[in-house]
Amino acid sequence: MQIGVETAKVMDQRRVFVIEEDEISRAALQFMLHDEIETHELASLEEAYTKGVDWLKPDVVLLGVSFVKDHGTELVAELSGNFPGVRILIVTGKADEAIAIEAMRAGAHGAVVKPLTVQAVRRKVDTVLGRAAAAPLIQLSVMP
Repeated sequence: MQIGVETAKVMDQRRVFVIEEDEISRAALQFMLHDEIETHELASLEEAYTKGVDWLKPDVVLLGVSFVKDHGTELVAELSGNFPGVRILIVTGKADEAIAIEAMRAGAHGAVVKPLTVQAVRRKVDTVLGRAAAAPLIQLSVMP
């Protein structure tokens, strides 16, 4: 299913890695993005490094805040070292915003705060990629 897809974005050859332990969040993010950008959902850092270091370098990493909790903010530099030029967004809930802020101080490029919406996630990815903002959606109304 395609949700408000812009042709120019579909033709863009960049890719996103969603590295998130929570399967539901990972799948939701992949679903929200896959129509407009090549998106890969990965459950572990090892999986991302295996997939990305040799042949599929990501342009954006959506990183679950749980990884920052487990590995510290040094993880941001590690990802940047393994994927030169990557833009990193921390996926967080309100309860973990302080950790996301620390990750941004360590070099992450922003955060996506839950609850996740298609518009907010796509807008944030577009922003870090330097892509033009999506065209506004046309709202239709039914006249009685």
